[in-house]
Parts: sequence; C-alpha cells; structure tokens
Amino acid sequence: MVSIEEALNSVQNQEITSKVEVKPLPEVLGFALSENIMAPFDMPAFDNSAMDGYALCGLHKEYKIIGEIAAGDTKNLYLKDGDAVRIFTGAKVPANASAVMMQEKTKVEGVTLFLDEMPKAGQSIRKKGAELQKGQQVLQKGHVLNPSSLGLVASLGMDKVKVFSKPRIHMITTGNELVKPGQPKQEGQIYESNSFAIEGALEQFGFNCAQQQQVKDDFEETKKGIRKSMETCDVLILSGGISVGDYDFVKQALEGNGVQELFYKVFQKPGKPLYFGRRDNQFVFALPGNPASSLTCFFIYVLPLLQKWSGHTNLGLPWYEFPLQHEYENRFDRPSFLKARMTSNGVEILDGQGSSMIQSMALGNALAFVELGQKFKKGDLIKCKLIS
Repeated sequence: MVSIEEALNSVQNQEITSKVEVKPLPEVLGFALSENIMAPFDMPAFDNSAMDGYALCGLHKEYKIIGEIAAGDTKNLYLKDGDAVRIFTGAKVPANASAVMMQEKTKVEGVTLFLDEMPKAGQSIRKKGAELQKGQQVLQKGHVLNPSSLGLVASLGMDKVKVFSKPRIHMITTGNELVKPGQPKQEGQIYESNSFAIEGALEQFGFNCAQQQQVKDDFEETKKGIRKSMETCDVLILSGGISVGDYDFVKQALEGNGVQELFYKVFQKPGKPLYFGRRDNQFVFALPGNPASSLTCFFIYVLPLLQKWSGHTNLGLPWYEFPLQHEYENRFDRPSFLKARMTSNGVEILDGQGSSMIQSMALGNALAFVELGQKFKKGDLIKCKLIS
C-alpha cells in the first residue's frame, strides 16, 4: 500500500511519449499547444481609434471637419493643425493625429466641430504594437486553449495550430450484478452507473471515451476484454473487480496481458483498492466499484495522467483553502477525501460519506481533504478541490 503522495508522484512522474497533430482552429478548444506561438506582426498593426468620435490634429476646442474614416478604410489622410475627421472604432488613425475625442463630448455645426472639454495628447488612440510586438511570444507551449485563446490566435491570422493529441480512452465495467439502465432488474442486481459518471467526468474536462464495454466477473472474459481494449487504446479505465474478493479478477487479468503494476492500494478513504499500471506507452487505472470511490479516484489520480498525456503543464485540479462552516473531526482510519459543498459562506461537509453513496457527491461541488485524526473548528481553513 502506498501513501497519497507516493501515488500522485507515481502518476505525475511517468515518462509519456505524447503525439502532436495539426488541427484547424475550430477543433482545438481544450487542447494544449505543442509549440510556442510568436506574434507574426505588431498588434495592433496600426494606430487605431478606441471609439467612435473624431480624430484631431492639435489640442484645441474647435476644429474643421475635413472627412471621414471608417473601420477597414485603407486611405491615408493628412491633417493640418485644427483639422478633424469623423472616425469609427477600429479605424486607422491619421499619422499626425494628436488624439481622438469620443462623439458624446462633441457638437457639430456644419463643418465645425466643438469639444465639450480639452483633449489630451494620445487619448483614445490604440498605438501600434501596444498589445503585442512582432516576434514576441504570445502563448507558451503547454498552454491549454480556451475561448479567448482561440480569438487571440485567430487575430494573428492563423487558421490552424500544432497541439498535443489527446489519449484514446477505453473503459471496462465489471460485475455480474450490473444491469444497464432501462432494462428490468431482479433482486440482487443493481443498475450500472459508474460508466455514466466517469464518461461524464471525462467530457467535463475535455476528454472522450472512445469505447466502453461491460464484462462479467469471469477471469477469461475479463482478460479477453482487456486484451481487446489494449489493442487500440492509450489509457484504459476499469471499474470494479479490483478488490480481494473471490470474483475480483481484474488485477490477475491485467498481469495476464503484460501490464506492469506501478502501485496497488492507496492509504486513503474512499478509494483504497486503486490500481495503476502501464504497458509500454499505455496506462491502466483500475478503479474501485463503489461509485463515490470511483469518481474520487478519477478526480485525484486519473485526470492528472490524462492531462500530462495531452501536454498540459498544470496537472490535476488545484487546491484551495476555504473556511469550514462547522466543526469536524476525521474519525475514519485513513486520510479522507470528503464530499462537500462550497458556497460563499465556506465549506460544508455533507452527510452520506459512504463509498457507495453518490447522491451526496451529486449535491456537492467539492472534495475536502482531511488528514488522519485531523480536527477542525468552525472557521478553520480546509483544503478542497472543486469538482464542478
């Protein structure tokens, strides 16, 4: 059995051969860049107006209007002292303009412009290169592309980028007692739910389960299912069958498929019977069958591995500290990840902490971490990971 720290180090320190691909911009949301992006030109590429108004030559309160410049116009107007031109947001500012005055602070009579206040030199002009200069690093390798990133890359004229590929993920659920939702079940059977929870968590963080299968608690069938999945997957996630019962065949079946065990069992609650292994550049997580245990292990251990494979530089969900709304003492026999709810008032540890209980996780939005025997007073800070 390993500690939480040892398990996390094992996951995060794996040597991974990541793949790179070129993808069109509309398809790279959530992908990590595989190379730095440099500015191909100054941004803005020219001095332009920050608002609708008038470009002014000289600092006066009265001007002669000599023309108009709309966004996209390429003409070059030369202003004399005391001249002004009507200008619109984003339009190119004449080279000798002193300032731009917003239209709300002006009055026009014929071709004469009157200002409500004296302009200040350079006001409301976005200077060339003020945001980015040609050759400057814009985004760093490993940056995970968000909606703002897509807009930024598009503004540089790029329609495709090089990114790290995401892993091909397969999932296997095990258990003779499992029945698919929508089908009739008999006494002693339960509806299979872990695949829906794990696949939802994958999608939440930008990953996709390419293949899912369910196998019975049978050694040969489990071994065959693992062999089939590992023909094409990069990461295999199994749910159930990893404990020490007479019908738990996953660990033995993984060994039969040449998977090297990296650790088995973690000193934590829930999720103690967690298995992590690899075969060449393929990785396997065997998660406990209890729903809360399975999801907790995904958030703490599986997610960082998927992120590392995908080229992320920041691995795992970040830790936060929030005040606890009530007293709490960890009476469990292990360090624990507790289902919790974080609000503007702080953190509440929820009822229903059993590893088979998922309603409390559905109603919560965080995992609170407590050390073995740790006690908290109301208002004490408690470490949390936000899971939704």
